[in-house]
Amino acid sequence: MPRAYILSVSPPKFIRPYIPTIAKAIPRGDAWLHEPKLDGYRLQIVKDGPAVRLYSRTGYAWTERLASLTEALAGLLCTSAVIDGELVFPAADGSPDFYRLQSAMVPGRQHDLAVFAFDLLHHDGEDLRPIPLIDRRLHLTELLARSNVPCLHLVWGFDDGAKLLEVARTARIGGERFEATGVSLLLRTVPRLGQGEDGGLAGCEPGAVADV
Repeated sequence: MPRAYILSVSPPKFIRPYIPTIAKAIPRGDAWLHEPKLDGYRLQIVKDGPAVRLYSRTGYAWTERLASLTEALAGLLCTSAVIDGELVFPAADGSPDFYRLQSAMVPGRQHDLAVFAFDLLHHDGEDLRPIPLIDRRLHLTELLARSNVPCLHLVWGFDDGAKLLEVARTARIGGERFEATGVSLLLRTVPRLGQGEDGGLAGCEPGAVADV
């Protein structure tokens, strides 16, 4: 990967995430990468040296609220990182249980939580947003593979969005069965520049009526 596409930034901080736009149809073509949308809370992990901070989708600090989870995520083997993901509570059959998620966020229950990561925005002093999503996911895959963090998993990406939507309700991720609420569709080639509500993401669920 040409390093000319990477900007140096320090220290890492919360980055306002993109929010998918509801779509009537699934975008097609090689420019799109399709992911299951898990039923949980959007969570951003910010690691700066030994310190780890957690944030909600709107930037609310969840570090103290999720102290045990924060401690577990300190096992990430990197100097710094900003990871975009979803916080879920896996039920006995492995499917995310949104209704039991709140009760598992209390002290003494957080070992039951799992985080599924789908984007890496910053890594070891480098701002990765100017490079394509497919390249950021390669960095993310490598980071998770070498880190011993049992509660942190990778959200798999798929080329066939239509087929993924068909099986979204019983999607298998990481060898376990997970109920998915829909499909997130992310541009494979367009860099993630800036912050905002769109940025090339589209969410598609059965019965959706809004246009992209």
